Amino acid sequence: LTSCTGEESWVDSRTVYIGHKVPPPGTEAYIPQRFPDNRVVSSKYTFWNFIPKNLFEQFRRIANFYFLIIFLVQLIIDTPTSPMTSGLPLFFVITVTAIKQGYEDWIRHKADNAVNQCPVHVIQHGKVVRKQSQKLQVGDIVQVKEDETFPCDLILLSTSREDGTCFVTTASLDGESSHKTYYAVQDTKAFNTAEEVDTLHATIECEQPQPDLYKPLGSENLLLRGATLKNTEYIHAVAIYTGMETKMALNYQSKSQKRSAVEKSMNAYLIVYLGILISKALINTVLKYVWQANPNLLIRAFTDFLAFMVLFNYIIPVSMYVTVEMQKFLGSYFILWDDDMFDEELGEGPLVNTSDLNEELGQVEYVFTDKTGTLTENNMELRECCVDGNVYVPHAICNGQILPGAAGMDMIDSSPEELFFRALCLCHTVQVKEEETVDGIKRGIHQGKSTSFYISSSPDEVALVEGMKRLGFTYLRLKDSHMEILNREDEMERFELLEVLNFDSVRRRMSVIVKSSSGEYYLFCKGADSSIFPRVVSGKVEQVRAREGLRTLCVAYKKLTHEEYDQTCRLLNSAKLALQDRDKKLAEAYDVIEKDFILLGATAVEDRLQDKAADTIESLHKAGMKVWVLTGDKMETAAATCYASKLFHRNTQILELTTKRTEEQSLHDVLFDLNTFTHMCRSHRLSGDYQDYGLIIAGATLSAVLKPTQDVTNNGGNYKEIFLEICRNCSAVLCCRMAPLQKAQIVKLIKASKEHPITLAIGDGANDVSMILEAHVGIGIMGKEGRQAARNSDYAITKFKHLKKMLLVHGHYYYIRIAELVQYFFYKNVCFIFPQFLYQFFCGFSQQPLYDTCLFLHQCQSLFAFFNISLFQMFGNWTFGTLVFTVLVFTVTLKLALDTHYWTWINHFVIWGSLLFYVIFSLLWGGIIWPFLNYQRMYYVFMQMLSSGPAWLSIILLIIVSLLPDVVKKVLCRALCPICYHTMLRKISEGNLMCARV
Repeated sequence: LTSCTGEESWVDSRTVYIGHKVPPPGTEAYIPQRFPDNRVVSSKYTFWNFIPKNLFEQFRRIANFYFLIIFLVQLIIDTPTSPMTSGLPLFFVITVTAIKQGYEDWIRHKADNAVNQCPVHVIQHGKVVRKQSQKLQVGDIVQVKEDETFPCDLILLSTSREDGTCFVTTASLDGESSHKTYYAVQDTKAFNTAEEVDTLHATIECEQPQPDLYKPLGSENLLLRGATLKNTEYIHAVAIYTGMETKMALNYQSKSQKRSAVEKSMNAYLIVYLGILISKALINTVLKYVWQANPNLLIRAFTDFLAFMVLFNYIIPVSMYVTVEMQKFLGSYFILWDDDMFDEELGEGPLVNTSDLNEELGQVEYVFTDKTGTLTENNMELRECCVDGNVYVPHAICNGQILPGAAGMDMIDSSPEELFFRALCLCHTVQVKEEETVDGIKRGIHQGKSTSFYISSSPDEVALVEGMKRLGFTYLRLKDSHMEILNREDEMERFELLEVLNFDSVRRRMSVIVKSSSGEYYLFCKGADSSIFPRVVSGKVEQVRAREGLRTLCVAYKKLTHEEYDQTCRLLNSAKLALQDRDKKLAEAYDVIEKDFILLGATAVEDRLQDKAADTIESLHKAGMKVWVLTGDKMETAAATCYASKLFHRNTQILELTTKRTEEQSLHDVLFDLNTFTHMCRSHRLSGDYQDYGLIIAGATLSAVLKPTQDVTNNGGNYKEIFLEICRNCSAVLCCRMAPLQKAQIVKLIKASKEHPITLAIGDGANDVSMILEAHVGIGIMGKEGRQAARNSDYAITKFKHLKKMLLVHGHYYYIRIAELVQYFFYKNVCFIFPQFLYQFFCGFSQQPLYDTCLFLHQCQSLFAFFNISLFQMFGNWTFGTLVFTVLVFTVTLKLALDTHYWTWINHFVIWGSLLFYVIFSLLWGGIIWPFLNYQRMYYVFMQMLSSGPAWLSIILLIIVSLLPDVVKKVLCRALCPICYHTMLRKISEGNLMCARV
């Protein structure tokens, strides 16, 4: 068995000996090769490297590294504060984060062990034995049974089916839950038993591991790890790539660490406050030596500078990162607990794969959405078909299950109609799944049992065959290369299947060649109208309601003579046996064969819009977001869906960039059109005419736009910039005929624009994964195309309508919470440190701390607190510091109460409980002689302060004066400017909005 890559030169290759039957020792051509085992590792740490690796990653954070330096400085030199003030908080933060990351990696280890220890059946010495998946080696012959997952990349040798085919679902790989057909190697498909397979002596010459899914033997022979065997009793296959060399492992694109805008702002804040800290320390150091006027002490300047850095170090919040992480983690449960986002049909609610981007949901400016399965239900149903001007409408709905006894239409009595329905019953790759009943007898469709289902890689094909069933023509099975159908008179008809010209995205059509029982040869073809019409010589049909969002396919045929069929076979066989450029030669052969058709008719398949999808898009538009639809569907169908979903309105002026010329001509046309539309949009905007514009662009035109320009035209400029200028003037954009890579390129282009907007991508299929990973926020829909989009996303929902609440409610609240939390952290630390900074002017810059060490472990108002207390100062240093700290604690906590938008019992408990805890702690700390302390300078200080009338007066007046500006501002704003937000808060407080709590 030798593989061909379709290229002129071989790359470095490997030789696989099936069943490890290597040549005898001393054979000149034999070179032993070493391959990895089948172990898969997705974990990040091991038992031995967890501590050093985790510490290294944590100290890469600015705040953690900064406090480590401060702690080391406190240990090395004589500083005004104890090393405990920096060491304990740092130890707590590092420990909590390490526990969290260690737990997450332990979950990954468990998942790896479950996969690696999964039992696999291997053929050895003619017998089937079991071994762990991680012990599989290249060359092992594996037996896989129905509904089992392939443990590694396998070459299909034989199957339980006589034709050497098997059916596979690749939902875990590409998100498609439909069944795909794979074929055994022609030379080995007769080896059906374990004993026969074990006698096989053969080698496979193939490429070294590479991520291309369609090489070396092509998708028809290569079974990829993670796919599942369906509708086939068993298969025999040989392991060709194992472990981390499998194509799934090589194609795995690890998620880049997404960082929210708030987190980036936090780092910017840290750098700014670090600069403030250095400035304060530098100012105090300079003023100290200026005041002392002793040049001999300059040699201690650096030590004093470090001491001031330690004294003011709490301007940087040490616990901010871990607090923010815990807030995000706990806040993500609000999404999980939201009953409005629970889907009763699936029995599932939303998923949160990462909590790091909660606040980013409230800052989204661009929404990129897929169409099929995201905006629509992805539930295909044949609505009507048009034959010779007559429209036929099936009246039964089966939703995937073949309904027995569904009546057909009595008006089908002429030859064109019957030929049309026979063509749809024959031109497909649909398979019939027959399940065993209780008595063990397989009952098919023709026996009137509802235990059979149609399965196919294309949901459109299933919808068409089911529609034919409802119109009186039933496809029964493919048996011994013969397709059996049941006509409307309940008579079985047999057609020999001779050739299948499979569908591809370039031709956009598929064909079959069949031979009737009377010996006539037919070539039936179905495909998109744009691919069928140019090849039709007779027949006429109108496009079937494309504007209403129906997916249309045209059906054509031609009769072949025996000589024409022989010539077709020779042409196909010559292309199939080509060792080089096989795909190109097959395409040329298909182009010669598929022509001179007679058009029979057209079908219209509906993919309904999801419930409340239009309302969701309208709400996002009102919130100021721009919605783009990125789909691989054709323009007419996609545009119809956009109108139905209110992405486009009747008064929307559509700008179309869908030229069908060659790439060079298209490039010039695109440049001209973009310039024209740009000037038009600008003139309308400047004249005050706010016309609503929508843009429709096709994938081919988009490729020309995104292609790097090799030369500069007379218009100068970059195509991308002109395209972005057009998009800025459009309220909605539709990109049709898009490849998965183009979807990601569009998202990347918008991200990199000069505004740097926050982007969100949402989709349900594997072709949406690239844009989901590229966007700032990726949302997957748990739909019918598998769960790969949901697994690779940051969040997963069951329906598109849930996006409205996720962005406009949860996202908005998350952003308010995290923004106020970060600002409050810096605010309270500035209030805490600023009095300490001012106090140095009164103590001769001697680095004397204002607060006791224990207060360091707790953490415009500070200015009032310091100077007004100093006017009434009657106490010593520690009593004065305690008084200042008490005013700050109450002021900062009450400021938090003023900024609280919605009160619950938790808010009351935390805010008032914090103040009570401070009082009780201070009484205990100053009322007891602690034996483990070397000093007792705080003994009885707090009680002495509380026994003083001026202290009480200072505390009350300073708290009132400090908070008065905030109170006045809030009262005046709510009275004079009752914006919608404040009005809603008032209604919430009155109890009119019972569902406002999140």
